Amino acid sequence: MSGTRPQRAVVVGGGLAGITAALELADAGLSVTLAEGRPRLGGLAFSFRRGNLTVDNGQHVYLRCCTAYSWFLDRVGGSELAPVQATLDVPVLDVAHPGGPRLGRLRRDALPVPLHLARSLATYPHLSLAERASVGRAALALRKLDPADPALDDVDFATWLRRHGQSERTIEALWDLVGVATLNATAPHASLGLAAMVFKTGLLSEAGAADIGWARVPLGDLHDTLARKALDAAGVRVSTRTKAEAISRTGHGSWQVTLGGETLDAEVVVLAVPQKEAHGLLPDGALDEPDRLLGIGTAPILNVHVVYDRKVLKQPFFAALGSPVQWVFDRTDSSGLTGAGQYLALSQSDAGDEIELPVAELRARYLPELEKLLPAARGAGILDFFVTRERTATFAPTPGVGRLRPSARTREDGLYLAGAWTATGWPATMEGAVRSGFSAAGAALAALGRPHVHPLQEAA
Repeated sequence: MSGTRPQRAVVVGGGLAGITAALELADAGLSVTLAEGRPRLGGLAFSFRRGNLTVDNGQHVYLRCCTAYSWFLDRVGGSELAPVQATLDVPVLDVAHPGGPRLGRLRRDALPVPLHLARSLATYPHLSLAERASVGRAALALRKLDPADPALDDVDFATWLRRHGQSERTIEALWDLVGVATLNATAPHASLGLAAMVFKTGLLSEAGAADIGWARVPLGDLHDTLARKALDAAGVRVSTRTKAEAISRTGHGSWQVTLGGETLDAEVVVLAVPQKEAHGLLPDGALDEPDRLLGIGTAPILNVHVVYDRKVLKQPFFAALGSPVQWVFDRTDSSGLTGAGQYLALSQSDAGDEIELPVAELRARYLPELEKLLPAARGAGILDFFVTRERTATFAPTPGVGRLRPSARTREDGLYLAGAWTATGWPATMEGAVRSGFSAAGAALAALGRPHVHPLQEAA
């Protein structure tokens, strides 16, 4: 290590993965530059202004078991702004029930796993008694699976569920209710390995693991404003509106990164960008089969935003059955809306059939559905209706994707990959993104011979 200057690192990409890697490298004493092509940080979890409102591009939640994202919030000073429920409580409204709309709840008790969900499951009105009993048996079988077993990656979740006695109704009203929101895919299109990871960790590890947290402020406050302050305090140079154009070896074994009109030398480079962009920047020989990155598909998420002239929802959020509506969140306070109105955000995962539909068609589809779900919306005035579309919101968690996801290390010393699409073991979540940043920074520091303790081990 040079005695005249610190070792240098360039992190390409200012989403959660890149921010995490930059903080970890800077905390270890490296001189770090973080380059982001957008005018802001936060990747695909960001905010923007619409009139007098501050709007999130989509509703993002995390669970108590998301220890890496919790670390991120704490590291940037935002933990109190994105609290977790005291106990899991999810209202689930079925508007297709023959007897009329029926409300159920998924709640947990303070009992140990798996008894913590037993009472809720026993009274869950959207399944028959036999279906509820079958869920318990499937959960016990799921608990025995090892999500890291490569054989699980080749099986789709729906096939496994049917083999374990789950009816189509059970898959719709329970497994997909959770799975679509966390995996961004329905059970037939989701890897059993990833599904097992989600359900084992979230519902079958600790009693409070699935308690839900979400930002009570705009995401930009956390992932851009507070993140910038943390990066500045750590000494990271942040350069937005700056895209990496090329990465190459220097004659003395370090790296050169071309960023717009500037070329930086660095001992460490972390590519924390989407898989297609990473593929375009990787030098020859960095991966054995670089085209595998192009085989990692993407899945869209559609968000529908409705501003009413009055309050139509009393709960902070709910999930829907028997409707194209999936999850609805009250974003009134976080958006800065004042007066008697209410702003609701509908998060529509696995939205391939709708992602390109015109706004007028989406309006004609979703406003009547909200009136079915929320009687108070009938006759309410619509102050605003708009949609946000993330066409490549996540990597597609299809069977076989596990073998395509690369580790943080490449074949080139000093060059690392980060992003939720890398081999984190998690689906494409904020948790997975932060974990990938840990992995990239940890691998880089180990290669440099710098002592480093994984942040989650420090917190243990």
